[in-house]
Amino acid sequence: MVLSARGFKEEVHPVERYDWEQVARLALTSRTLDVVEETQLVPAKEVLYQFSAAGHELAQVLLGLALDHPHDAATVYYRSRPFMLAVGMTVEENLATAMAREGSITGGRDSGVVYNKPGRGGVTVLPMSGDVGAQYSPAAGWAQSIRYHVEELGHAEWDGAISVALGGDGSVAANGFWAALNIVTTLRLPMLFFIEDNRYAISVTSDLQTPGGNIAENLKSFKNLAIFQADGTLPEEAARAIQEAVAHVRSGEGPALLRVTVPRLRGHSFTDNQAYKPEEVRREEEARDPLRRLYEFLVPDRMSQEAWEALKREVEEEVAATVEAVRARPEPDPTSVRRYVFFEGKPQEQGGLLPEGLLPLPGTEEVRVETPVRMNLIDAVRRTLEVEMRLNPRILVFGEDVAVKGGVHGATRGLLRAFGPARVFDTSLNEDGIVGRAVGMAAAGLLPVPEIQFRKYLDPGTEQFNDAGTVRWRTNNRFAVPMVLRIPVGFGKVVSDPWHCVSDEAILAHRPGWRIAIPSNAQDAVGLLRAALRGNDPTVFLEHRALLDAPEARRPYPGDDYTLPFGKAAVLLEGDEVTVVTWGAMVYRCLEAAQAFPGAVEVIDLRTIVPWDKERVLRSVRKTSRCLIVHEDCGTAGFGAEIAATIAREAFLDLDAPVTRVTGADNPLPYNRRMEAHVVPTADTIRAALEDVLTF
Repeated sequence: MVLSARGFKEEVHPVERYDWEQVARLALTSRTLDVVEETQLVPAKEVLYQFSAAGHELAQVLLGLALDHPHDAATVYYRSRPFMLAVGMTVEENLATAMAREGSITGGRDSGVVYNKPGRGGVTVLPMSGDVGAQYSPAAGWAQSIRYHVEELGHAEWDGAISVALGGDGSVAANGFWAALNIVTTLRLPMLFFIEDNRYAISVTSDLQTPGGNIAENLKSFKNLAIFQADGTLPEEAARAIQEAVAHVRSGEGPALLRVTVPRLRGHSFTDNQAYKPEEVRREEEARDPLRRLYEFLVPDRMSQEAWEALKREVEEEVAATVEAVRARPEPDPTSVRRYVFFEGKPQEQGGLLPEGLLPLPGTEEVRVETPVRMNLIDAVRRTLEVEMRLNPRILVFGEDVAVKGGVHGATRGLLRAFGPARVFDTSLNEDGIVGRAVGMAAAGLLPVPEIQFRKYLDPGTEQFNDAGTVRWRTNNRFAVPMVLRIPVGFGKVVSDPWHCVSDEAILAHRPGWRIAIPSNAQDAVGLLRAALRGNDPTVFLEHRALLDAPEARRPYPGDDYTLPFGKAAVLLEGDEVTVVTWGAMVYRCLEAAQAFPGAVEVIDLRTIVPWDKERVLRSVRKTSRCLIVHEDCGTAGFGAEIAATIAREAFLDLDAPVTRVTGADNPLPYNRRMEAHVVPTADTIRAALEDVLTF
């Protein structure tokens, strides 16, 4: 057999299907980067956060090279550098990110082991989360998007693509793993779980992550899931298992889980000395070093000793030269750090509709009433969804009970019949899966509109919610995940309790990157929901439960083009002596209370919390010289405190009285209706507060 110039045989074993010189180069590059970071860059504080991939290189490289479909996608974790190199991340990009220099894939915003990669005709790596287990449900969302692109949008070029989630053995205990597993097995979606079992999650052994320490054995009875296992340090065994698992998922037969056993040759991070590992375990791991086994596999049968040594020197020289090149780069402009929390006019590279060349339809603030018949708020939401879904085939509506039942509040009634189960579908009772799936769908160019039945139920999905809001910022505008998350909030019209009646807009507003709307009437609901559906940011659309069918919230339908910009408050009542700032169901209690002071009270309905209309509020306060802020949410750290602080800072000299708040009590809502009046502000309590402010 003739050797190539590099010492490789020209023929490659048909089972392997790999260019083994490329495999060796990538594995050696990852290991060399680890060594340079550990011995030079971390001690010099040029790299501040380091996670070694030593022991994981071979399996990850083989997986990365097996993903050759232009619409393949992966989610990764902090030990995934070998995979990132295999799917196209350059050494320079990697070091610039680790050293937080110009050219970083995050613009210096995220740590050097948090990865992302827009597709650009190759593998897409969805923006990584720093939370263990958070990578799984977005990957499931991408897998479902593959089917949608092919079967509903007619995009044949997506056929055969797959989604892969990489994770360690510790991540299989996380909520996200089980959420994704449930999604892809019930729907038989093209997703591969790639579990790298190194027996330790920091210091906790794998038998405490899953019974018996082997997730693959435990899941052998799981329906619609193919199971594969391999030693990730043996080149031929790992290559064969990876090729078989990928081929199975590509075939359309359903998802698969591949568990590869690997050693973790270094600590969990650069500060971990692995003192918890017995000496015999360390010796065993060193003996299973995949680079040693790759060398034994290649030399001398597939590569000469000289070629291997030459390749090592070449890699070391490339890494050393790249370190110097990156050192010479400037640090990112510090003033850029506040950019890209929200869409600023420059489209992201991937995610949502803009990168697909799909521009939003123009809207209008002109109200065009076709009939004077007033509709309630929930019907306004439903009609707006229906109109926009007819215009935009990429909108998908899903959540618990949204399809057959039409939503527990009726907001999606009839949509399943109108648009079919691919666009309107029920999900399992797992909010991580609902929100995380939406992240993957948005990254794949769809517009997800998930519903969370009640604000309290968002809690299990908080991890995905927080991550979704910061995607644009964390990736320096490479990715964004526009979606509209609908959530009913607030006290009930008939009954309340601590579980279904949470308001909590202050907590939501504290999560960067989410726009927040809370309409008080049907017309505003139409305009704000349409603006959200045609926008380019993740948006929370809050629907107050007491207003869904309330007569006072009913309005005529304002037309199919009516769009209301975010950050534009409404003056519902003009007055000269005190400004009342409020939103949601409190609007009507404030209007009722204001009747006792004709001509004195100016009532402003914010309509959106993020952004909120500071200019309109300040203009009113400068006119009236007094301000009362009213909201249902708890007083301590409530959103009213933000408004009060802004007024105190920017209109202090215009005030004739202290800025005052009337808020919900700092406790949950009770089930007893009479007790509720001692928690939620009433018209009487607001009236009394107005009198105090006016007579100060």
